[in-house]
Amino acid sequence: MLASLTDLSAHRRGAARLAASSLVSVLAVATTVLAGAGRAAAQETALAQGQGGATATMSGLKTYGTAVIHDETGDQEVSAGLFEMSVEGGGMLQTYCVDLLNPTQKDAKYHETPWSGTSLGTNQDAGRVRWILQNSYPQVNDLASLAKKAGVRGSLTEEDAAAGTQVAIWRYSDQADVEAADPEAERLADYLEKNARAVAEPTASLTVDPPAVSGRPGERLGPVTVHTNAGGATVTPPADSATSGVRIVDADGEPVGTVTDGTEIYFDVPDDATAGTADLTVHASTTVPVGRAFASESRSQTQILAGSSESTVTATATANWAKRGAIPALSAAENCTGDDIGGGLDLTAANEGDDAFTFELLATEYTIAPGETRTVSVPLQEDQPYDFTVSGTGGFEQRFTGVLDCQNQTTTAGDSTQTLTEPSPTTTADVTTPDTDVNLADTGGSEVTPLIGALALTLVATGGVTLFAIRRRDRDA
Repeated sequence: MLASLTDLSAHRRGAARLAASSLVSVLAVATTVLAGAGRAAAQETALAQGQGGATATMSGLKTYGTAVIHDETGDQEVSAGLFEMSVEGGGMLQTYCVDLLNPTQKDAKYHETPWSGTSLGTNQDAGRVRWILQNSYPQVNDLASLAKKAGVRGSLTEEDAAAGTQVAIWRYSDQADVEAADPEAERLADYLEKNARAVAEPTASLTVDPPAVSGRPGERLGPVTVHTNAGGATVTPPADSATSGVRIVDADGEPVGTVTDGTEIYFDVPDDATAGTADLTVHASTTVPVGRAFASESRSQTQILAGSSESTVTATATANWAKRGAIPALSAAENCTGDDIGGGLDLTAANEGDDAFTFELLATEYTIAPGETRTVSVPLQEDQPYDFTVSGTGGFEQRFTGVLDCQNQTTTAGDSTQTLTEPSPTTTADVTTPDTDVNLADTGGSEVTPLIGALALTLVATGGVTLFAIRRRDRDA
């Protein structure tokens, strides 16, 4: 049953407030390569797959209670607890959200992401969030023991444990003034907040480094190093390997079918191969480490992993080759940690050819000398889809798409974020007799209408500088 406003006020914390400034910037990305790599098939880079790991679809908020957010506009009731996601290829994930005021879209696609690609990248308390995950439900499923540690007078239900854990996470992930409505859940939240300590970011379930290589026919292109927490992984060669003759081999030139953490693999390209490109895919089955972030492909609220079944994880590497000229290898990763630009895309360009590789970004020309690798940081507008292509003579073309989500903030005006069946979030100051049958709007509940807007938006305006400021709450000493 919902606690009254008077009861909640008795627990109220200091004068913390949620705030985020609006962003005003337009990204211009017009990329024309002046030197190319000969004929190569067009490639589309999906950052989700490029980073590797688990890819999953949001199933919904499954185990939850009620929380109340306190801010300048009043007190707002929200659902708080564990989400579930189904993994592509098999497996199930349990997550909490780290993006309090941004709704979760129904059936949103998520991919395993480094903290640096989310708001956790600039959050000095991100390690405390991971400690909470490791020391609470569902990692600790002995609820009687958890209740005793937290000083809970009664018993903890799964709903209480999930709500209390989520509330404690929000206090660090969003610097939120938020309380659990249930007294037992609130005591758990207080215990977790008080005892949380910084824990390092977990390693990825599966990645390959680098995700793109290049070179000449007759050479072994690479190495590509596999990083995984799985006991072993399977390598799938290029789809046309039987006809192209491209093999995946080790440093001695021996064919590779299975790999372990730290294994180096290569693309072995025949001497007579015409200029082209090929992909390999590494697959494994493993549990995804607790604390891994999951970002959506459509600005659905960011999640953090609380539990994982045995799940399918994948990573892909690409190779480009040509006999002469510039031979580029391009890869990209979203980066939320840039102090000056606020967030953007780190585009890494390598050139294993004998001519320079030249391209232009935001009115700046970059030249990658033969044998050189350089990373260019491209500023991006928060919450706005990006879509740009680096293309070159002879048919070389590589596309980068996604949406940057570096900030915890309310939804942009005009977005459709309410569910088809749920009311707007309740303002508790207007509630005199709580109705326990009301289906509260989730802070990212599982039935939210997808955001309206084209994800394949090409931005070709003048680049601007992204500015933001977040006013954080003062914590109790």
